[in-house]
Amino acid sequence: MKIGRLKEVELRNLWTHEENDFSSWLVKEENIEYLNEILGLTLVDVIRERRVGSFECDIFAKDESTDTNVIIENQLETSDHDYLGKIITYASGLDANVVVWIVKRAREEHRSAIEWLNNNTTNNLNFFLIEIHAYSIGDSAPAPYFEIIEQPNDFIKSNKSSLNNGTDKSLNKAQLERLNFWTKFNEKLEDMGKPFNLRKPSTDHWYDVTIGSSKSHLTIELINKENLVRIGMYMSNDHDTFDKLFAKRDIIESEIGVKLEWVRECNGSASRIKYNLNGLNFDDHSNYDELMQNIIIIVSKMQKVFRKHI
Repeated sequence: MKIGRLKEVELRNLWTHEENDFSSWLVKEENIEYLNEILGLTLVDVIRERRVGSFECDIFAKDESTDTNVIIENQLETSDHDYLGKIITYASGLDANVVVWIVKRAREEHRSAIEWLNNNTTNNLNFFLIEIHAYSIGDSAPAPYFEIIEQPNDFIKSNKSSLNNGTDKSLNKAQLERLNFWTKFNEKLEDMGKPFNLRKPSTDHWYDVTIGSSKSHLTIELINKENLVRIGMYMSNDHDTFDKLFAKRDIIESEIGVKLEWVRECNGSASRIKYNLNGLNFDDHSNYDELMQNIIIIVSKMQKVFRKHI
């Protein structure tokens, strides 16, 4: 067997200009999805060159899971102070909660600066410093590779520590149970190959999963008082999508493999397509592994099927 060697490709041979070439490449759906996987985000409504005063931010987007603003600034050179100032200016001007700075090489002082920002700003403000590389093997096409250099503190680990040590006395039993459930749910999601993106564990009773639209998303809801998990699609002010899907009701239910409840809110703002999965009990975790596996399987099918029919 002949084994090749990775060879790093000069970035400027692939993208001559940050804005005209690299940004145009990055905003394509398959490349944004790759970045989503790296960052754990769900970017939608991605646009290029959002103006901030007399300057322009390279890429502006929304994180669908949290409905927060995200900015991406690209620098196909070694990081410098000018770009560090730009990302702070753009974050302020565009009210961004997530800042992504992509560079060819990160200087040590800029690694330290991003680490300091993550440690000394509010939990709602998050900074990522990423190096972009490209590699080929022999005559193969070059493959891009994002390497995270600095990122926000690991929320999942801090939550695990809080749960294990019992240090968070401010949470009631239901909140602790939900936080515990979502933390274990993410672990199961990782074990199953991450068929959809993770969301930070929280004390919320819901867990949103994107389907590539800012108007619709999937939601997993923990309803302990009814001993069930409700899984479904949520459409805000979008009756057209509901009607389009309802017209294919039999096909959709056949492809997902379950009977769904269809609720069109004529007078309200949101329509839903729901499925109830029994077996949730905050006082008995013995079936959690099987329950979480079934949730992930159903959500994965819903995501695939609804994306196809929207």
